[in-house]
Amino acid sequence: MARKGSGIVQTFTGAQVLLAAGQEETTVTIADGRIAEIGGPVRGERIDATGLILAPALIDVHGDAFERQLMPRPNVFFPVEAALIDTDRQLAANGIATAYHAVTLGWEPGLRAVSRGRAMMEALLALTPRLTVENRVQLRWETFAHEEAADTIAWALGTDLKPSIAFNDHTSMTMRAFDTSIQDRAFEHDPDFRTASLDDDRLKQRTAGHAKRAGLEDGEYLALLRRVWARRDDVPGDIAKIAAMGRDHGAPMLSHDDTRAETRAFFRDIGAHVAEFPMVIEAARAARAAGDTIVFGAPNAARGGSHIGSLGAGDMVEEGLCDALASDYFYPSLLAAIARLDAEGRADRPALWSLVSAGPARAMGLDDRGTIAPGKRADLVLIDWPGGQTPAITGTWVAGRCAYRALTAG
Repeated sequence: MARKGSGIVQTFTGAQVLLAAGQEETTVTIADGRIAEIGGPVRGERIDATGLILAPALIDVHGDAFERQLMPRPNVFFPVEAALIDTDRQLAANGIATAYHAVTLGWEPGLRAVSRGRAMMEALLALTPRLTVENRVQLRWETFAHEEAADTIAWALGTDLKPSIAFNDHTSMTMRAFDTSIQDRAFEHDPDFRTASLDDDRLKQRTAGHAKRAGLEDGEYLALLRRVWARRDDVPGDIAKIAAMGRDHGAPMLSHDDTRAETRAFFRDIGAHVAEFPMVIEAARAARAAGDTIVFGAPNAARGGSHIGSLGAGDMVEEGLCDALASDYFYPSLLAAIARLDAEGRADRPALWSLVSAGPARAMGLDDRGTIAPGKRADLVLIDWPGGQTPAITGTWVAGRCAYRALTAG
């Protein structure tokens, strides 16, 4: 169904347009929600973009900053509809026209419980006519949570949310041996994967933050972890079942936090062709050698490195081992990351911008957006980016409809 405003004809004039081949001043005309012409005469309403950059709108393949709206303080939950409307407006103001909300479907109660994820997705569907950007979901599935999440995954795959599936195993990460860093851990289903003892007092300290998020006492959380860890032998088969559901629905699938080439191969073999946040160079290079898509966190790039000691996203961009950036836990990080990488000269600007537009579009199989070209969906942003200064989004268009417009004091 066409959305309000999609039939309007508009021409952007005076902007430096970020095209795949480079940046140039030209006109861009949009009509019926798509890009109709580049470099032609003014048609319809004229949008004077003199002094601004016109670029493809951002696509976010993994963002969980919405959790701050749902739970602004520990175990203080906000009405989901109000939280999602605010999140949607944040996305528009940050130039994100397509967002995959990383909705955790896990075995913990609290913020990341399956019931809360289901409620959020149901609310998104109901709110769609009132939202400004395209809100999709990433089914961020914890692989030890098959019995809790399988029915919800099956339901979500049949909805208009058009989800992706990300395979997460924070359970094995939590249970790794105490002398093993998260980056050094082996493939989780390797018989030689070394684990901690559930009776070791150090495990209480390791899981304290998880317990707080789940709203449980430390002892309660460890008792739950013990019951869940007993499922370990069933997990590979459960992964195969969920992957088959994803393939049947044509859902993009991702593996999360890979630390071995073996890990990447396992998930590639079941149809997960996107490596999300590989933690070590071995995994990133294995992904590249096999033609997989590689995603890193934009906060990593914006801050100049990983906050947990994993690979630096900027270095991976420079080495050709990054195809897309994701907002992860902070929506403004996408634009901030491009600004820093541009200032550091990690690649030319069109190549850098593809990390938040064309690259994510390819990763998610979105052939209709991600570049400024005739026939593509008119998902566009206007950027105020004075030389040497911090860029800011001043306008966001989604399928030709203005979702956000900022008129500055200057």
